[in-house]
Amino acid sequence: MNVSMTANASSAQPDSPTPSPLHAVVADDFAAVNRTIVEQLNSKVPLVETIGQYITESGGKRLRPLLALLAARSLNYTGDKHIPLATLIEFMHTSTLLHDDVVDESHMRRGKKTANDAWGNAPSVLVGDFLYARSFQMMVDVGSMRIMAILSGATCIIAEGEVLQLTNIGNPSISEEDYFETILGKTAKLFEAASHSGAVLAEATPEQEQALQYYGRYLGLAFQLIDDLLDYQGDADAMGKNVGDDLAEGKPTLPLIHAMEQGTPEQAKLIRQVIRDGGLEQLDAVLEIVHATGALDYTRQRAEEMADKALQQLDALPPSAYRDSMAQLARLAVDRQA
Repeated sequence: MNVSMTANASSAQPDSPTPSPLHAVVADDFAAVNRTIVEQLNSKVPLVETIGQYITESGGKRLRPLLALLAARSLNYTGDKHIPLATLIEFMHTSTLLHDDVVDESHMRRGKKTANDAWGNAPSVLVGDFLYARSFQMMVDVGSMRIMAILSGATCIIAEGEVLQLTNIGNPSISEEDYFETILGKTAKLFEAASHSGAVLAEATPEQEQALQYYGRYLGLAFQLIDDLLDYQGDADAMGKNVGDDLAEGKPTLPLIHAMEQGTPEQAKLIRQVIRDGGLEQLDAVLEIVHATGALDYTRQRAEEMADKALQQLDALPPSAYRDSMAQLARLAVDRQA
């Protein structure tokens, strides 16, 4: 176990991710979230702070906390509870990243070593547990039983989604419906919980609350669909991970599912075998098949459908710069290259 990077942990201050134009409308709120992240990472155990800081400053877009801020502000929320709400949502997400990288035996995320590669599996899992525990402490501070119900329920569904994905590894027989159930749990549910809890905090009308809940869900689905597409046509430097990582792990994502359905028997047989075996020995052959069968175009089409559904939900909100940013975010989900 490598714990040599613990020196001066408590004195380090994590760098904030560079805000995008999407963050501009909530720039002050976002800065407050970044300060709160630093404060809430405080621990008497230096390694907790070191790993927590390492993962939270690793270049993520912080879309989930951004969603909570935008949702609350879009409904004219003027209090200050949206700051701890957004922070705890980021902690929940960061915890899942730490756990996922251990499960997936990953070595790189966002162009940097994963925490488990730098410090080992056990510290990564335990710091992930710490972040989950801290997020629940902060839920209490937010002071809303409805928000606690939304987020605690989401935590269970996210865990189930991760287990479902794990059980599907190496299984070439899952359907498109099975795939959507998996990504709804493991990815879209936290997007949904972020926008939904922001709506509840702002005392949304029932119509607005439902609209923001579904906005987050559809946005999360679009985001994951593009992630799975980029595994077969993305830029490794831009993504911070290698093209074909999902294939190497034997994950049956939508590009492969569609290619098996639309390809020749020989093409389907090859992909089924690659999913069972994992690895990248047949990467070039698989890339040729997913292109030839239109699997990547189909995956993008489904992502665009989800983004369009997300955009439709915004009709329930009053016009504002916050709503405009949420619309931009839905478009970004399908237009991005990383």
